[in-house]
Parts: sequence; structure tokens; C-alpha cells
Amino acid sequence: MGVISERRGPVIGVSLAVWLGLLGLALLARGQVARVAVRVVGLSVIYLPLVLLLGAALEPSKGVEQALVMLGALALAVLTLTVLRGYRAIAVASAVVVCAYAIDVVAGSALTSLSLLGPNPGLGVRFYGIGNELEALLGVLVVAGTGAGLAGFGSGLSSRRCAAAFLATGLFFALVFAAGRFGADVGAAIVLPIGGAVAAAAIAARSRRTALLVVAAPLAVLALIALADLVSGANAHLTRSVLDAGGLGDLADVAQRRLQLSGHSFTRPVVLVFLPLIAVLAVFAVLRRDRFQQLLENSPAMRAGLLGALAATVIGTLANDSGALLLEIGAAYLLVFVSFAWSERTR
Repeated sequence: MGVISERRGPVIGVSLAVWLGLLGLALLARGQVARVAVRVVGLSVIYLPLVLLLGAALEPSKGVEQALVMLGALALAVLTLTVLRGYRAIAVASAVVVCAYAIDVVAGSALTSLSLLGPNPGLGVRFYGIGNELEALLGVLVVAGTGAGLAGFGSGLSSRRCAAAFLATGLFFALVFAAGRFGADVGAAIVLPIGGAVAAAAIAARSRRTALLVVAAPLAVLALIALADLVSGANAHLTRSVLDAGGLGDLADVAQRRLQLSGHSFTRPVVLVFLPLIAVLAVFAVLRRDRFQQLLENSPAMRAGLLGALAATVIGTLANDSGALLLEIGAAYLLVFVSFAWSERTR
């Protein structure tokens, strides 16, 4: 309770500041230097949660963990780009991070609970599973990472198979990260299926069936998780707040409280610093959507993955009691994938 909250700024914040400073200098050089820097820094941001898991295992001092994160993530990024090219690099990085956390939460959250991105008991949350910070970034890594994997490794796959891959990964990791015995994050049961369903709908033929799929996917996952929690006796957040509710009135109280907490999260000073930047980026994306279309016209799977990740971020912002946090972290990781796509264009 005393260590995690105090270390987040010096370890995570300083590392991000150094990486962005290096990126800014590289962008001034333009050309190939800028493209390589975008890839390296982007992959470093993706590998950040993985290195934090290593820090949880080693339990080092603050200075050692700071150096471990700052240099370790950069080293993994450079190594990945040395071995892999194109979207394969960011797909593998995303898969490694997602699978590492999935394995840990299934095994009992031994490392996730001690990670600087894990649940913070000082804020009154649980001591196991994943927290809102991880939900925000995993939502992007699962859906957009699947798109990058299909773009890099599955160029010959049909749109139907790509859609099935988005649905399968979204549903599978929703069960892992939302089940009370594992990740215990109810938001993941909504965010990941919707993200996967939107990505599947974006790459498959549009029809009434795909629209129904987007609506039905999260409901089906919630039902499965509720059944699993009841059978296993997990007694986690979903069980206590929803399944054990006394009636519709209690459920309405839960929904109202979560909306109030989400609204309050937008009033924090650190949030007010970044919200204007996110608003500017959103307006820019809408006004220049033709540029984005051109950027991704040769990679429909990556485009679908980004649309699904965007939907996951928006839904997570609306459905979570820490909406501002979900919005900021989700937007940051979306920017990483878009920047990587820019660095991969041939012209």
C-alpha cells in the first residue's frame, strides 16, 4: 500500500518522459530516423507492463526498478525489431504482454498484485486480479494486437476467418481477465467482447447479423462469467455487486454509483492536464479520417483491429467507475498503434 502508489510516478512517469524526449529529438531528424524511433518507443510502451511484472518478481529498490523499466523495455523493443519486421513486431510484443498477465492471473496473481500497474489496495480495491489501468491497456493490446497479428502473419486469410479470430481472442481473454477466480475485472467482460465484435464486424460483410453480434457478445460473456463465478464460489466483484443484489433497485444503485464515480474521475488534476490533448487528437482524427483511411487501406485487419480497440476504449470509459483513466491509457496505446502504422507505410 505504501510502495506501489509512490513508485508509479518515479518509475513509470520518468521512463515515459525520457522515451518521449528521445522520440522528440528523433522526429526533428525526420526520415528513416523518425520512423525507427517511433517503432522503438512504441514497442517500449507496449513492453512496459511486462517489465513491471519482472520488477514485481525481483522486488528491487526504486532506483533499480527505474533503470530496469527504462532500459529493459527499450532493449526488448530493439531486440523485437531486430528479429521481426512490420506488423509482426508489434503483434508479438502485444501477445507476449497479454499472455504473461493471463498466465499470472490464472496462477493466482502472484506478480500482478505486486506490479506497479496492478490493483492498488491503497485505493480500496482488491489485492488480486487486474485493475483499471491494466484493463485499459489490455483492451487495446488484445484487439489491436490481433489486428496486427492478422496483418503480419495472416495475409492470406479470408475476411470470415479474420472475423472469427477477433471474436475468439476477445471472448477468450474476456473470460480470463473477468472471471472472479482469475482477473476478476468485470469491465473486461464488456470491453473485450465488444472490441472483438466491432473488429469482426468491421472486416466481415456488414449485415444485421453482425450488428446483433456486437450486442450479443458481451451479454453472452457476462452470462458465462456469472455462471463460472457461481459454480466456483469466486465471490468476486460481479457476484457481490450484481448476482447478490436484492433486486432491480439495488442494481440501479450500483449503476448510479459507478456513473458518479466515473464522472468524478474526470475532475482529478492529472486528468485535466491530458484531456485537452486527447480532445485535440480526437478532433484531428475525425477531420483527417481520409488520411487514416489511406494509411490503412492496404491492411484491412489492422484497420479493423484499431476500430475494435477504439470501441473498447470508448465503452470502457462509459462503463467503468474510473472512466477518465480508461480514456487516457486507452488513447495512449491507440496512439502507439496508429504511430506504428504510420512508420510502416511505404510512401
